[in-house]
Amino acid sequence: MARYLVIVESPAKVKTIKKFLGSNYVVTASQGHVRDLPKSQLGIDVENDFEPKYITIRGKGDILANLRKEVKKADKIYLATDPDREGEAISWHLYVALKLEGKKVYRISFNEITKNAVKASIKDAREINMNLVDAQQARRALDRMVGYKISPLLWAKVKRGLSAGRVQSVALRIIADREEEIDAFIPEEYWTLDATIHVEGEKKPLVASFYGKDKKKMTIHSKEEMDQIVREIEHEKFFVDEVKVSERLKKAPLPFTTSTLQQEASKVLNFATQKTMRIAQQLYEGVDIKGSGTIGIITYLRTDSTRISDEADAAAREYIREVYGENFVAEGEKKKASEKKIQDAHEAIRPTDLSRTPASVKESLTRDQFRLYQLIWKRFAASRMQPAKFESTSVKIGAGAYQFSVSTSKVVFEGFRIAYVESDEEKMASNLLVKGLDQDSVLTKEALEEKQHFTQPPSHYTEAALVKTLEELGIGRPSTYAPTISTIIARRYVSKENKNLYLTELGEVVNNMMKQSFPSIVDVNFTANMEGLLDMVEEGKVEWKSVIRNFYPDLDEAVKVAEKELESVKIEDEVTDVICEECGRNMVIKYGPHGRFLACPGFPECRNTKPYLEKIGVPCPLCGKEVVLRKTKKGRKYYGCEDNPECEFMSWQKPSKEKCPECGGYMIEKGNKLVCADEKCGYVRNNKKN
Repeated sequence: MARYLVIVESPAKVKTIKKFLGSNYVVTASQGHVRDLPKSQLGIDVENDFEPKYITIRGKGDILANLRKEVKKADKIYLATDPDREGEAISWHLYVALKLEGKKVYRISFNEITKNAVKASIKDAREINMNLVDAQQARRALDRMVGYKISPLLWAKVKRGLSAGRVQSVALRIIADREEEIDAFIPEEYWTLDATIHVEGEKKPLVASFYGKDKKKMTIHSKEEMDQIVREIEHEKFFVDEVKVSERLKKAPLPFTTSTLQQEASKVLNFATQKTMRIAQQLYEGVDIKGSGTIGIITYLRTDSTRISDEADAAAREYIREVYGENFVAEGEKKKASEKKIQDAHEAIRPTDLSRTPASVKESLTRDQFRLYQLIWKRFAASRMQPAKFESTSVKIGAGAYQFSVSTSKVVFEGFRIAYVESDEEKMASNLLVKGLDQDSVLTKEALEEKQHFTQPPSHYTEAALVKTLEELGIGRPSTYAPTISTIIARRYVSKENKNLYLTELGEVVNNMMKQSFPSIVDVNFTANMEGLLDMVEEGKVEWKSVIRNFYPDLDEAVKVAEKELESVKIEDEVTDVICEECGRNMVIKYGPHGRFLACPGFPECRNTKPYLEKIGVPCPLCGKEVVLRKTKKGRKYYGCEDNPECEFMSWQKPSKEKCPECGGYMIEKGNKLVCADEKCGYVRNNKKN
């Protein structure tokens, strides 16, 4: 009897796939990569045209030995690793490591782990795609060069265990640039004016917002402007100026890509990107569903395509027709005659079977698996449905030369919203009586409400917002977002507090060094162009080593210059006036994984350490003692009194010695400006020292 060997990546898939194939198929797992570049050296032969030096990964010897035994018994070998460039590379490494040349070897890939997909993949078996392999080799080599060439310099300068990375350093810079924007932001005052209006014949009053003057929109900047407007409209009659009724359509959302799934799961489920990927991997590889056994219930999770196969599309439309009705089924899409890119070989992330509803599998899934599956299921169902229709009514109410506006929106046809409502969909307006308004309505002003506001700085990045930005800028790829964010948090360059990502003191030091010595590595456009080149390698348009040949000399030169600059700046421990209470020596400033700390120079005889509180030469505005630079538990910087917890003073911005000439309060530095810490005072001037 013929014997066929199928090699997959993950042991979790073995059980699922074994079930779909006959008894003459043996399914086994490589458990990811079996070969890689060595950890102890660069592993790329710069003198020999950048040839990579691959070695067997430690601990994978036994796995390879077992695979070799199975290979000897097999008539045909199917390499069934993941359907992306990383999976293609693993197949190629297996081909080389198991010495499969001359044997009947086939590459198979499936976008979903279902019986039909697995059987169809064996019929469509092909050769290994070396363009995909070379794109992965180029990416791996570039990442290795950046990491292994620059990290030792950071280590030497800042002392311990730091690292740089081709994508992580750019992500760090993006976060650092946003922090600078926030720090330099100066709030501007503005006011809003709401009119509570009684409409004759209606029980509930209407709340209209100030719009402008002479039919032009205007912003109220100050209390003086507000008082002027209120005086002018105080005795004016309110009347309906115009009523506009319009219909608007909201299109159904596209099915999830890796990036949009990470963003939505972060917003709706509060999942970190890494958690989303881990749970999606479980749903893809196979879960034990009561009555069906182990099956993969979603398609492959690493994709930047929103394409759906014709079969899945037809099945989804049929399901929607039966469950929701014909009028909810989306019209057929017109096929675009565009060149299909290799990256588009994948489908979007969708359930493998739409009739497998979240409710029907709830008991078989963990809470987190169920919540993620439900999100994917609802989004895909919605993507095959009709747009939602809204009737919007917009009313302008006149008061002399001024106008107020009020608008409402009601759903005329739910469309896709019957299945799924996006996390950021705007709140529906609550003024439901507007539908009864017309030019003849009699209005009476009941009250005017004035409110002072201040413009808000840009918000801190969340994981979802960072993923969106990385994708928009073309930096990294779906598979790299989660590990990149996890790395910068694990290295303590960035701290995560209440979803927000904050730059730590350590992150600031590393980012400044990278900007100074390796500007191109942290340049957003340079990194995005590099991604474009790697995509061209994948498409077979560029030879992979030519990318490396062009990149390496500039990197090497920058490293040599940085090394010389480091030599000229002899890095010595900075001695402080803090005396070690154990041995009497002056303590020195050291860098550790969490940033700076004080250590006794008598190490190892004296091992005394303590937190380093850097004085900034500014007296505390509350008690007059010194203000010091402090850090939250997660490493975010702030300024506080040295006498904490007795004194509660704290500020996220650096305080100044100078007092505000307007109100006498303390001032803070924002970019090149000095600003009163009290927003209501609003005093701003240029900082003389800049």
